[in-house]
Amino acid sequence: MHQLQKIGGLSALGNGMIYIAVFAFYAVANHLPADATAAQKLAFLAEHQLMLSLVNLLGYLVFGMLLAVLVLALYQRLKDNAPALMQLATLFGVLWVGLVIASGMVSNIGLNQVVKLATAQPEQAWSVWLAVNTVVEGLGGGNEIVGGLWVLLLSLAAFQSNTLPRTLNYLGFLVGSAGILTLYPADVFTEIFGLSQILWFFWLGMVLLRKS
Repeated sequence: MHQLQKIGGLSALGNGMIYIAVFAFYAVANHLPADATAAQKLAFLAEHQLMLSLVNLLGYLVFGMLLAVLVLALYQRLKDNAPALMQLATLFGVLWVGLVIASGMVSNIGLNQVVKLATAQPEQAWSVWLAVNTVVEGLGGGNEIVGGLWVLLLSLAAFQSNTLPRTLNYLGFLVGSAGILTLYPADVFTEIFGLSQILWFFWLGMVLLRKS
């Protein structure tokens, strides 16, 4: 159990660092103007295909694998004191893992197809890219409801059983609530979820490592 807690702590720290790396990449690399045409966007995708694919690999697939370890570690830690809540939380955690990994696979496969079509059939390529984006956003890129429910429920379980620091649980309530509120189409809730979860991942990781 102690080994799993240590690995879970490292996974939480890793996911926090992945969040920062992905945010930094899109903040620095996306030089397209807000009114960029479809042709300009397709050219950007083609020019940066390798880097975008690697970022998707890191931000979705690696993130999802680390998240799976963290979900298991937290279930192991909290299940004895709050069995029903942790069963429900873990259900949403596992579902979130699947959605994150699926989003990355769809995004990378879609990107590859779009780049292949871009030269010969740019209009069709753009239509495909819009469809790919819609699927990825629907799976979880555009809302964080499932992830929010996982964080909210496990924070409630930890709060009731006094298993994790109380202030960390309060932060978890904020993260979880913001994730659920991404159901409403406002970027502010997605930003709150992402930024607050970075802090939550780092704090949780240090707690798991210290107590393992």
